[in-house]
Amino acid sequence: MILVTGGAGFIGSNFVLGWLAGIDEPVINLDKLTYAGNLKNLEAVQQDARHLFVHGDICDAALVGSLLEKHKPRAIVHFAAESHVDRSIHGPGEFVTTNVTGTFVLLEAARAYYAGLREDERKSFRFLHVSTDEVYGSLGPDDAPFAETTAYAPNSPYSASKAASDHLVRAYRHTYGLPTLTTNCSNNYGPYQFPEKLIPLMIANALAAKPLPVYGDGQNVRDWLYVGDHCTAVRRVLQDGRPGETYNIGGWNEMTNVDVVHTLCDILDELVPKRGSYRDQITFVADRPGHDRRYAIDARKIERELGWKPAETFATGIRQTVQWYLNHQGWVSDVQSGEYLKWVEKNYAARNTTQERTA
Repeated sequence: MILVTGGAGFIGSNFVLGWLAGIDEPVINLDKLTYAGNLKNLEAVQQDARHLFVHGDICDAALVGSLLEKHKPRAIVHFAAESHVDRSIHGPGEFVTTNVTGTFVLLEAARAYYAGLREDERKSFRFLHVSTDEVYGSLGPDDAPFAETTAYAPNSPYSASKAASDHLVRAYRHTYGLPTLTTNCSNNYGPYQFPEKLIPLMIANALAAKPLPVYGDGQNVRDWLYVGDHCTAVRRVLQDGRPGETYNIGGWNEMTNVDVVHTLCDILDELVPKRGSYRDQITFVADRPGHDRRYAIDARKIERELGWKPAETFATGIRQTVQWYLNHQGWVSDVQSGEYLKWVEKNYAARNTTQERTA
């Protein structure tokens, strides 16, 4: 049995669904069900006896400790996090609480639990911490991609909180001997992603005939990783990763934000044609504060040591993603609650439009 935190969120739910589809091992799924946690993501395993959902907070030390003592998991896979940069700019406190304090609580509980295991159980136990490439800061156009040895230089409250959690995980390995693993991934996309993030937001707005807001000049570069590939990589690290090591997980798909939006518009033009192009809805808006210019991941270590490579190119992954959202418009409508609409208004309406044109 494994314990997964944040397993009702975007990446966590994809991991749980993939795990139960391919591995006959039970999962305890601990999730607070904040705005981005959604039990509808897990409908396919609702009646699966191997899936035990627990509604709770990783900051609740008593709850976490009781789950470990009762269920005796062989591993903790820690996805739970506040993850949206724009939200961290508006309200950094929640990011510090969940990402830093929550990770600390988990580590303390894991340390106490690990100390009580038999020697053979200790050898197989793992604490896998899922993090982000944003901890490394921003790259220039000609800089080498982020490697596992790149110095940390976080530039947003979100990335700073994740960097802090990474450092705690490292310290618990070095000081207490806890068998930890850390993964730092690039930008994920795919099914069940909450529509505050770029790709699902653009799809939802395009279909609703709303503007497609692109920050600044749209030339910020990200490496795009299909969520199914990310989950496969996490499974590989959990299975064969060396305790104390960090593994960067990337898709080898560097693209500017505006090119991502162009690709989405072109696919929608093909699949849901309308009068004119969806590109006509692109609107350039004022950039967010401290917007990192470029991220890129060097994923050769995980390829070399664990034999993992992404199965999807951006072209194949993005088409699957668009089709999923077209087939699940009810899911999108359900998550676009009043609170979601308030957030969109707060984040985008106050931004001065810098240009309105077809891009």
